[in-house]
Amino acid sequence: MDSIFNFKPADWVPIKDRELLDRLAKMTAEEIEQHPNPDVRIKILSGFGSVVMADKFMGIKESYEQNKKFSTIFGNPNPNTHMVLAELINTHRVDCKNCVFVAMDEWADEDGNIAPVTYRSGFIYSFMKYFINKIDPDLRPLAENVLYPTNRNIDYFSDLIDEKTDGGIDYFTSGPGWAGHIAFIDPVPEYTEVDSIEEYLEQPAKIINLHPLTIAQNSLHGVFGCSGNVGNVPPKAATIGPRDVKHAKKRVEGHGLGTMGTFSSWQRMTSRLITHGPVTPMVPGSIYQILPCTIYIDPNIAKPIECLETVGY
Repeated sequence: MDSIFNFKPADWVPIKDRELLDRLAKMTAEEIEQHPNPDVRIKILSGFGSVVMADKFMGIKESYEQNKKFSTIFGNPNPNTHMVLAELINTHRVDCKNCVFVAMDEWADEDGNIAPVTYRSGFIYSFMKYFINKIDPDLRPLAENVLYPTNRNIDYFSDLIDEKTDGGIDYFTSGPGWAGHIAFIDPVPEYTEVDSIEEYLEQPAKIINLHPLTIAQNSLHGVFGCSGNVGNVPPKAATIGPRDVKHAKKRVEGHGLGTMGTFSSWQRMTSRLITHGPVTPMVPGSIYQILPCTIYIDPNIAKPIECLETVGY
């Protein structure tokens, strides 16, 4: 830590321990891969998205060949990945009749009304257009097995997931937001006002007020123009809860987002907080440290953080 000029981080910053942040910033890729929990596998790997894609396709394919149920979850919008998965399904003529596909979250307005499927910047709009509707009609899952949060089901969405997946999603995948979230499980009062991490892990799907970091992050997304237009990002969201992560049968997290393919990434520190910081509701993804999981991290994200004096934005 720079002892010449000390300061307290802004009140809205989830983790304010600057000694901790300084220690995490200096971690090397080799150090990041080491974790005291043997059930937590951290792997630095370029192109790990292909592994996740293969795992999902194999789960879908085996459900067809072995006539058994398979459930998995989808983060949105992610059209370039989802169209490829749909093409694999179509090319190999894999019937998804035994599959349960879950979308993890969706935007909501200031009154908590969840965005309709026709909202072009919406997650379910993307999910349906670039994945479900790209699958040949005769191969698609049953309509009742395509799950996403709505005004009607949000109060029992976690119960619905458990019911449809026989107690938990088979293959749960996620990637962290700037505030350390899984889906839109943000470090906000709707989730953080608990007495223990055990209580935190029992919380179901909810509608929440988004953290400022989440709004800022999403203003850089393509659906909002990649231009920092924070006033165009909805203020609330519907999301799965920590309970849905806990109930999952297999968990895979991926840290690999940069800014339009550059070195710049808000995910670099978030990744360190999730994998080696305190397990706390203030960093939702930190629960992966106490749940069996695999965490893939891109080599770019694993690079140490330092002051780049001659570099601007």
